[in-house]
Amino acid sequence: MKKITLSSGFSFDYTNIMMDGGVVQRDIEESFERIANAVKASERVRRSGVVDGHLSKDGEPEAVLFPQLPYIEEGNINSPAVLHRLEALGKHAQAEIDAVVSFGIGGSYLGGKVLFDVHCGEFWNSMSAEERNQYPRLYFSGNNVDGDRTAALIDQLCREAQAKSGNYKVMLIVISKSGSTIEPMSNFMVVEQGLRDAGIDYEVIAVTDPHEGEKETLLHSLAVEKNWPIFSVPDGVGGRFSVFTEVGLIIGAVTGFAIREFLDGAKSMDEACQTGIVTENPALMNALLKYIAAEKYGRNIEIMMPYGDNLKSLSEWYVQLLAESLGKEQKDGSRYGRTPVVAVGTTDMHAQTQEHQEGRYNKIVSFVRIAKGKSNLGVPHTYDTYSKLAAFSGLPLHTIMNTALEANAEALTSDNRFNCTVELPQLNAFHLGEIMFMYCWAIFYEGQLAGVDAFNQPGVEVYKKLLGPKLAAHKEEK
Repeated sequence: MKKITLSSGFSFDYTNIMMDGGVVQRDIEESFERIANAVKASERVRRSGVVDGHLSKDGEPEAVLFPQLPYIEEGNINSPAVLHRLEALGKHAQAEIDAVVSFGIGGSYLGGKVLFDVHCGEFWNSMSAEERNQYPRLYFSGNNVDGDRTAALIDQLCREAQAKSGNYKVMLIVISKSGSTIEPMSNFMVVEQGLRDAGIDYEVIAVTDPHEGEKETLLHSLAVEKNWPIFSVPDGVGGRFSVFTEVGLIIGAVTGFAIREFLDGAKSMDEACQTGIVTENPALMNALLKYIAAEKYGRNIEIMMPYGDNLKSLSEWYVQLLAESLGKEQKDGSRYGRTPVVAVGTTDMHAQTQEHQEGRYNKIVSFVRIAKGKSNLGVPHTYDTYSKLAAFSGLPLHTIMNTALEANAEALTSDNRFNCTVELPQLNAFHLGEIMFMYCWAIFYEGQLAGVDAFNQPGVEVYKKLLGPKLAAHKEEK
């Protein structure tokens, strides 16, 4: 068995990549120079915030500061004052707010959605205030421009206000670095107007670039004018890494998520990822194997498949992290990229696995397994007279799910289908911080191995430049 296990119980099992017909020791040995350079780059970015060749979208050198995020220290992005302010906002929401609407897209949505799904779950908004420990309901908007969905959200807020019969208050959290991002800002303006029209009390929180003066953003200027509280989208942290900043942590704050434990988990993982010994560094090994698998063995599609409904958003977050970071032009002018696919077990065993098992040999499946579930709910012996139902009666549902993962992995391996498994002892804030920060570092290392800038996204800017004139043309038609 080829496996890295940390003292926390976190493990990365890559046995089913380094197997007969898979990546071999020689492949790793041939990559020693790349590995050494990647480790040196990681040491430099930790020390100075510098990644060679990284420029902002304006073509200026730009710091890369995600390595400092787990550390709550004076002078860091997550200073003690920042954490205290987030906690104060959480207490305010708990005491005064009935519903929160978060407006964001990309990293301004996906990271916070993971925290919400893991901590709150699918039925949070249907729970009583007592069951939510007085924390507000929470809705996401601004991750699309679907008018029908936004209208339905306004209707829902109106129903809640009517049901409470007074003293109902909504918090609108607007997350946009620039303040001009179309999806969150358009939805915010529509929902705000809907609340005004319905006579519903509300307050606004702006999460944006904190700079004033020449660099002041539209949203920052608006927040100052309207006297809205301002939280920061910090410099040096791209949106896909921002779940560890106020951008994502604010969602945790207003739902009672254990922010400090989450950052502690990220810190624990960061410490584990500082070694240059590849067999002891889960992020480096993860990056190396997937890089080799793609470049030498053609396994350039990654199926991200956590087992558990509350982890589907983790897969969606990872898709952005991988796609936006690594789908780039390399330093030598060639192209690099691995295509990520969202999946969730066991659901997609009945939707995608046929292709994983018998389609092209171009995939690697990344499983995420939770060793111990929160519930011991088991299948009753109601229908034991039917042998096919008796086969799993008496078993906990979590055991059935993890056994299905094992069967899936074994089936894939039997036909030389690359797969690996990350296991968390349980699903809580600490271990969530571990796995998410591990993937942040894995993306950093893979970018170095592949010779791409993992921290820019020039391809995203292309469609944005085209969208503005097209929208202006529609306004002229009116």
